[in-house]
Amino acid sequence: MGIDKKLYLPPKGEWKRCSASALGVDQNKLDEAEQFAKDNEINWPMDPSKGVVGDDATEWAAKLGPYKDRGGPAGVVIKDGYIIAEWGDIERVDLTFSATKSYLATIAGLAYDRGLIKSTLDVVLDYEFDKSITMVNSGDSVDGFDTDQNRGISWENLLQQTSEWEGTLYTKPDIVDWNRNLDPEGMGSSVDFESRERQDPGGHWEYNDVRVNRTALSLLAVWGEALPDVLARDVMNPIGSSGTWEWHGYDDHSVVNIDGLITESVSGGAHWGGGLWVDTLDHARFGMLYLNRGRWGDKQIVSEEWIDMMTVPCGRNDQYGYMWWLNTGHVRYGKHASEATFAASGAGGNCIVIDPEKDLVVVTRWCEDVTGVVDLVAQAVGNN
Repeated sequence: MGIDKKLYLPPKGEWKRCSASALGVDQNKLDEAEQFAKDNEINWPMDPSKGVVGDDATEWAAKLGPYKDRGGPAGVVIKDGYIIAEWGDIERVDLTFSATKSYLATIAGLAYDRGLIKSTLDVVLDYEFDKSITMVNSGDSVDGFDTDQNRGISWENLLQQTSEWEGTLYTKPDIVDWNRNLDPEGMGSSVDFESRERQDPGGHWEYNDVRVNRTALSLLAVWGEALPDVLARDVMNPIGSSGTWEWHGYDDHSVVNIDGLITESVSGGAHWGGGLWVDTLDHARFGMLYLNRGRWGDKQIVSEEWIDMMTVPCGRNDQYGYMWWLNTGHVRYGKHASEATFAASGAGGNCIVIDPEKDLVVVTRWCEDVTGVVDLVAQAVGNN
């Protein structure tokens, strides 16, 4: 974003539209991008719980949290804050899968900004060693960080998905996501559940929902209040969201007792159900918050320091930051999107793509080829 350029931030319940041509955007190329998104609907059943995410071993495949039927292709393109293209039902509350992780990273950023987390290089054990964390349904203690394998794990390791945390959470062992097949996430495939040597913390990058859920639980312990309440109060309400969004865990399977606080710990995706359910316009508001460097109106909601930290490429995967996907080397979102582009990305093509150099936010739902959509939109915007 240009230093002197002011973005339009929509008031609650409103969003101004603008013609592409008025902003110097190629209308024909933009129309092509919209049609491409419509034509490339994800090849999934309308009930996403029917085995489309993950190929877990049978003994660990059980769904734990709620699902809902998906909608059809939908999306918006935001330039300079104005809607210049939209398709599908953009007010339908829908599953968002691993795009949830970027909301979770925002909760971590708020904790950092408020001093609840002093440094992302701190080991997580220092924040939990004096807390009692048990499962309400069984009374059992939750696997934590006070083991030889887990003591050295830092907040940064958790956020970059390099922790190598060892344990079981909500009946799922961490090994269920070893060498996970990421095709459903639109991130390339690997051999699911292939045995390997466990590494030290920071020694291996792995997309692992068990560990992401343990991150959510650790953040719940830090905040001492339900994370959806934090998200509502400190982010979604200030940016004027519709209030229709929901953030689920695994129902009774993830209700915990932390020093007397009894609440559901939310999940960082919908691998086994749950996760964030949100409409396209609220996703776009969240994207606009980050496009505007964490500021909404006269309030700095997320610090610029955190945004800079979370978009530093991980040493083990330069396409990943703090639970945000990056475009390092123009690998993920094509040569026409700027290398500074970053995204909240979930299975089924549920994505928020933010290009700060083009003042651009693209939200897609149920799209097979998000990169193709983003590349066409970036071509339409050009250098404007």
